[in-house]
Amino acid sequence: MLLIAVVCAAISSVTTLVLRSHLSYQLDTQIGVTAAGLVAASLAVVAIVGVVLRPLRKVAETASRVSQLPLHTGEMDLNERVSDADPRTEVGQVGAALNRMLDHIHSALQARQQSETRVRQFVADASHELRTPLASIRGYAELTRRGREQVGPDTQHALARVESEANRLTVLVEDLLLLARVDVGRPLQFEQTDLVPLVVDTISDARAAGPEHIWRLALPDEPALVLADVARLRQVLVNLLANARTHTPPGTAVTARVQRRGTWLCVDVEDDGQGIPSQLLPHVFDRFTRGDSARSRATGSTGLGLAIVQAVAAAHGGAATVDSRPGKTVFTVHLPVLTAAAPLAPRGQLPFADRAQRRHRDTTGRLVTGPPLTSKRAAAP
Repeated sequence: MLLIAVVCAAISSVTTLVLRSHLSYQLDTQIGVTAAGLVAASLAVVAIVGVVLRPLRKVAETASRVSQLPLHTGEMDLNERVSDADPRTEVGQVGAALNRMLDHIHSALQARQQSETRVRQFVADASHELRTPLASIRGYAELTRRGREQVGPDTQHALARVESEANRLTVLVEDLLLLARVDVGRPLQFEQTDLVPLVVDTISDARAAGPEHIWRLALPDEPALVLADVARLRQVLVNLLANARTHTPPGTAVTARVQRRGTWLCVDVEDDGQGIPSQLLPHVFDRFTRGDSARSRATGSTGLGLAIVQAVAAAHGGAATVDSRPGKTVFTVHLPVLTAAAPLAPRGQLPFADRAQRRHRDTTGRLVTGPPLTSKRAAAP
């Protein structure tokens, strides 16, 4: 009996182990099948969501490309559209609405560009037509004032005022005409240009016009070569130096600096004056912007000088920037470096900056009298 009981217990234990093993196998199988089903379902959901959201991604990509377009500059072809916008779905309706909005924006940009083109053409035509009568007015006023016939002091004063206002209008017309030509993209006369003697010449002229200021130079020893329209670039420098002279008190130090910064050749005009008011700084390159209206009108300023600086710099593939705070204002003209330059004639033994100053002094004598025109590398001989 005892043996039978032991056998029965053993059989029962073996049966229990087999059942447990079978149940464990079935449970593992069910868990594996369930996990595989969940993975497959997740992949299917991801694929379905991706297909459903594909039109929405197209809308987002189109909006992103439009946001990166320079819509504020010149003539712009706004050809970005959402492709395959299905109006039967909500996302397709959003895409169609975005396309209609882009159509309206495109039409508005075209209308704006056409209006600006007409205005610029009118300004160019009017400026061109005004040059001849203004020259006649100046000529007749000067001829009458200097004629042999005696005129009274009131008439003399009136003729002088006519001549002065005609000169001021001539400057305004010339500035407007230059801006109109740059706006319409009239090609400039580019040639290899060295900035160093150009800066020396213009700052020497500025010193002659404003001997009460302190004029300094900071120039490299080597040529600073760019591809530029010399006449237009000279006007940029003249405008910047005149701006510094006009809007700073006597005794202000004005420094013209030429320096290479990466792929750019930079011309800085720095002064230690009172700085530009913070509310005016964002608009300093806008047309007809004046820092001091009373002073600007008294000195004949048209409010176009810095606008010309910005337009000419942009036409050279560069830009004009300004940084100002009390005690330091820096206008910078950025110009692309001329990489493949033709060889220049030998410069001799003198450092290049000093040689340019000496040549200018020998031809004009402008570095002899008045406050010293100095270089941070070496004083002018």
